[in-house]
Amino acid sequence: MTTTTPIADVSALSFEQAVEELEKIVAALERGDVALDKSIEIYERGEALKKHCEKLLNAAENRIEKIRLDRAGNPQGAEPLDNG
Repeated sequence: MTTTTPIADVSALSFEQAVEELEKIVAALERGDVALDKSIEIYERGEALKKHCEKLLNAAENRIEKIRLDRAGNPQGAEPLDNG
């Protein structure tokens, strides 16, 4: 398995690209056919990818709004999505 981007460059990846690479890393580690040094290297990259994905998801969640409805069910406005 080869990684083309250093750990510091994960911020340039889209969410989809990061998830795809993370899935490849998980698959390689689960197979167990990666040398120990390489396993540590790709595990560290996986951690960076996971943090990047979480950051992107949190940013998207903060942009989502929920539509408020009046008693008749008509849209009345929008408010931030509850984070709980």
